[in-house]
Amino acid sequence: MANVLLQVSKLSKSYGARRAVDDVSFNVHAGQTVGLIGPNGAGKSSTVGMIVGLLRPDAGGITLNGAAITPGPCAVKRRIGFVPQDLALYDDLPARDNLLLFAALYGIKGVDARRRCDQVLELVQLHDRAADKPSTFSGGMKRRLNIAAALMHDPALLILDEPTVGVDPQSRNAIFDTLEQLKRTGRSLIYTSHYMEEVERLADHIVIIDHGKVLADESPQGLHRRLPAQAALTIELADPAPAAWFDAIKTLPGVGAVSANGVLLGVLLQDGAAALGVMGYLQAQGARALHFATARTKLEDIFLNLTGRSLRD
Repeated sequence: MANVLLQVSKLSKSYGARRAVDDVSFNVHAGQTVGLIGPNGAGKSSTVGMIVGLLRPDAGGITLNGAAITPGPCAVKRRIGFVPQDLALYDDLPARDNLLLFAALYGIKGVDARRRCDQVLELVQLHDRAADKPSTFSGGMKRRLNIAAALMHDPALLILDEPTVGVDPQSRNAIFDTLEQLKRTGRSLIYTSHYMEEVERLADHIVIIDHGKVLADESPQGLHRRLPAQAALTIELADPAPAAWFDAIKTLPGVGAVSANGVLLGVLLQDGAAALGVMGYLQAQGARALHFATARTKLEDIFLNLTGRSLRD
């Protein structure tokens, strides 16, 4: 892995008696996409607020390429792009003028600003709407323009806080295409979302936070190894399976729990290859399978296993 770009070290933040962030540490390497996930109230927003310099930590520190990030004026923050969950756009300014305004805030003017504006509009697939006002855009188009604004100063690190909230599937895919293109160019990303399939698609490293603490900080492959079951096999039988079959299937290599719901048989597996033994056993018993499917353990399963299934306000 390349050099560390962002280093978050022992961050803590309290609001009165409540500790929202408790000794949080993790790194983002150059060219890496880190998925930052956790239940509501886990401390994600406070962590992101401290990284971008909007909140002052009670303890700990943050560096970007070795330079400290602090609240208030701080030159190193110019190397971070932030896409907040709440849209940061002027609805009555044309899309191009919105971007030129953000460019001016970073001291980018004239030909350079116009060139960069064309580049980011092309990247987010809004070049043909450059003269239109965001007030005429769909929610997904506004989200994409929000990303474009955060890229105007060509940051080394882009932080996205729930960038697909309230958008349609087509716009979500357009956002994913943009972020995957940024990944290919070596941009570092931090991506927060409640949609586990998004993080699973985009992130090559995942940090899970709950109750202000880091519960996991590793690759998707490492997280999957935390669960005893790495895959699941679902079989629809022509007739319900006798109870004796369950005990026999449990003794097969690589098999975990076995459950049944009528003619549906569910088997948890250590890996997908163990499905062959289960299917071979059923065939030997004369069972007739109408349909079967295997699936890899999902990030959502790991997330719920670590954080629990109770509702969070």
